[in-house]
Amino acid sequence: MVPLLIGMVETRILSSPSLRCEESNKIKQDIYDYGLTQYCLLVLKQDHSQLHGAWATAAQLAEILSHCCVGLEVKEDPEEFYKTFLPSAIDSLLVLGKRLQARFIRAIKEKEKQDFLHWFQIVTDAICWLFGGHIQLAACVLQNDRFLQLLITDDVETAIIMMSVLHNILRINSSILLHVEEETLHSVLDELVYKLSSTTNPAVGSAATKLLLLVAKHCKQIVQLFTARYKGLKGLLSKHWTGKGFDREVNQLLDLLYLEQSSGKGGMQKQHQAACIIQAAWRGFQTRKRLKKLPQAVITLQRSFRAKREQELQHLTKQKEDEALKLQMQLQRQRAMRLFHERQLALLEVVHASQVNKYMQEVEEKSALTIQRFWRGYRARRLFHQQKQSLKEYKAAVIIQRAACKFLEKRRRRRPLSPWKEPKGLTDEQRLALQQKVDDYIKLHPAPQMSEERSKELHMQAQSKLAQFLLRSRLDQRAAQRREALLVQVNTDVELLMNAPGLAETTEKDLGAFMSRSIPVATKARQTHNTMLKYSRWPWWKKLGDEFMEDDVIPDDAINTELETLFIGGRKQF
Repeated sequence: MVPLLIGMVETRILSSPSLRCEESNKIKQDIYDYGLTQYCLLVLKQDHSQLHGAWATAAQLAEILSHCCVGLEVKEDPEEFYKTFLPSAIDSLLVLGKRLQARFIRAIKEKEKQDFLHWFQIVTDAICWLFGGHIQLAACVLQNDRFLQLLITDDVETAIIMMSVLHNILRINSSILLHVEEETLHSVLDELVYKLSSTTNPAVGSAATKLLLLVAKHCKQIVQLFTARYKGLKGLLSKHWTGKGFDREVNQLLDLLYLEQSSGKGGMQKQHQAACIIQAAWRGFQTRKRLKKLPQAVITLQRSFRAKREQELQHLTKQKEDEALKLQMQLQRQRAMRLFHERQLALLEVVHASQVNKYMQEVEEKSALTIQRFWRGYRARRLFHQQKQSLKEYKAAVIIQRAACKFLEKRRRRRPLSPWKEPKGLTDEQRLALQQKVDDYIKLHPAPQMSEERSKELHMQAQSKLAQFLLRSRLDQRAAQRREALLVQVNTDVELLMNAPGLAETTEKDLGAFMSRSIPVATKARQTHNTMLKYSRWPWWKKLGDEFMEDDVIPDDAINTELETLFIGGRKQF
């Protein structure tokens, strides 16, 4: 709806040759009566940063709203229009100008900065047009806090535009500064003098000098404020702003200040001048301090930007490499599958028709065995890695327990022996009572009578069982020692395998750790190696059924035929 409103108003009002014609006034009256101006006011208060091209639309709406409000004669309830609607419109335009100024300062690209500056200029022109048509709004603009926020800025372009707005206000009503609050007046004058003392830009200096001259010409009371509040203004103008291209305005302002100074007291001049010098020095110090921080902030921003850009480039490079690797793996998989099918078809052509089913069954069995072998290896490796941490924890617990036992044993040995205390003897009465209890128990439980032959037989049985127990315990002890030795050997082999270096880093000393000193084992390894060499030299027809086996796997039948009578000895224990 907003673009339709903009097109209609631009066609019927802005393109009209005269804004005071009856047709234009009739259209403005209809727009106000239908509530379109209130709608524009609500739209201007919204945040336009989320919509594409909304800042340009907001600037055009501000221009249209100002043109619609100027020359409008409200007949129904004019008090609401002049006292409520127009101040609200001024406030909304100042809010929009503040947002555009902030966007312009934060913008980085030159095109974007020019766009925001152009829209800011449109909004400020709309404000000037609005208080130009309604003079009472000049005081409203000057006393608004947002106007002071727009004026108090270090940016050159927007500062010059805002000083032009202030110049228009003083041109329309030159005595307005005498009717505003003292705090507002001091804030405006302080900012103008600060701009003269903190910048070297001729455009800013010329605009500030012209404003001060305009104020001094039309408000004689403010000249006294100049001489009393800004004692160093004359020295600042004569030293820093002479010969900058606007000497006529500078000389006129200096004449007014010297004229006012000659009529005042000469004793107060030095004090005010000293205060002004202190203020200028303090403001210069603050300005230099702020300027010194700017390079560090720029360096930090550049560093973060470069780091982010490097991270993005690394991410893109890694993504491209992953995609290339994925494509290469897919191509290799397709080639392997195609080669597999070609070899399978070639083998089917060679094999006799009656042996096809048998051959296919053997291929399936070998494939199943290969899959099972790989799966068991994967599962064993995974369990080994899982048990590795448990083994470390177990060894650590054993070490801690051993240390704790040694510590407790040392403390137990250091503990002094308590002196022997002889037990107290029984009295005669206690001895008689215990003897009576023993006699009563023997009477109630008489011992069974056993012959001498039965006693000897039981004794022989006990002796034989004791001998068997001792023999079995000795065998169990030897078996336990053998198991412990085997476990130590397995752990040693595991540690050697885990700590073994790569093939590129292997030396002769490392090879000695994996070579067996047992002659049968070395003989078997040598014969196995010879068998592998013979197998690799077999003709193709003899290896017809081994196409789907791995290159380093030799059939068990071939090894068994070569090593059928070989004696496999055990490993020598050290």
